[in-house]
Order: sequence, then C-alpha cells, then structure tokens
Amino acid sequence: MPVAATELLSASTGLAPVWRPDARLLILGSLPGQASLNAAQYYAHPRNQFWPLLQALFAIDIQLAYADRLLALQQQQVALWDLIQSAKRPGSLDSAIDPASVRLNDFARLLTQLPQLQAVWLNGGTAYRHWQQLSRQLALPAGLQIHALPSTSPAHASQSFAQKLQQWQQAAAQLV
Repeated sequence: MPVAATELLSASTGLAPVWRPDARLLILGSLPGQASLNAAQYYAHPRNQFWPLLQALFAIDIQLAYADRLLALQQQQVALWDLIQSAKRPGSLDSAIDPASVRLNDFARLLTQLPQLQAVWLNGGTAYRHWQQLSRQLALPAGLQIHALPSTSPAHASQSFAQKLQQWQQAAAQLV
C-alpha cells in the first residue's frame, strides 16, 4: 500500500513567542515558512511585508538587526507568535499544511501572562481560521479586539502593500 507524501514529512515546529507582560497587542501568524524556520526569525522571507508594515505602523527600522527589531517591537508593547506549534507541510504555503497534523500553541497560558492585552491581530486567513477554532476553548479578556488582517506573505499578492497597510492602519487606530 503506498504511503501518502504527508506521512513521509516531518513536522515543522514554530518559533518561541516574543513578548513582555506589558504587551497590549498580540500579532499571530499561522506557522513560519521555511525561510523563517531556517533563519530562526519571524518573517525572514525577503519579500514578506511584515517588517515593512511594522515600520510604517510603529517606526521599527527594518534595517535593524533582527534582535533589535524584536526589542523595538516589545518596546511598542507588541507581542508576536504563531497559532500553530507544529504541522506537516511540504514547502511554505499555508494551503499545504496537513490539517490532521496541526498542533496549536498554548494560548491559555500566554494570555494569563498578558494582563494588559487589548487586541489580537491575525496575520492572514489561516491564522484567522485557527483562531476561530482555538478561541472557543479560551477564556478571552472582556473587550479584547480581534482583527483578521490580510497576510503579509509574498504568496498573498492579491492586495498591494498600500491596500494591506490601510487595513493594518485601521486596526492600529483602534488601539488605545
């Protein structure tokens, strides 16, 4: 009997969360792509628009070293993580994630450590779908804003940078 291709794949495991207890915003992606996993850096693909968007929103210089960008992000009271802890996926496309292999991160524990959290921004449709599944199991803080935003991935080219920026700016305008 032939073996399915996804059975031969080892699971990709995501990166550790980046946060401080004073975070007011949590940005969640789905699962880092291969370039990010290889570099052990969030949004490492050179065409990913995440860091340019954050530069426009929070004045985080994309020319800074990665560790310095993370520090600047935390100084802006922004936390960063992914919904998926691990999953089997050939390549980097979210559409290639094997749904049966998905293991979600422990958000119940993280949320208890973020007492000032006001908003969750979901970077792309896959993040939004997994958040919908996960949020039914969580005790979310009252008034927590949830924003489903267009993916910053280079694979999501149906919107221009300016269109994505406008939607991300609208979410940022709601932060207190």
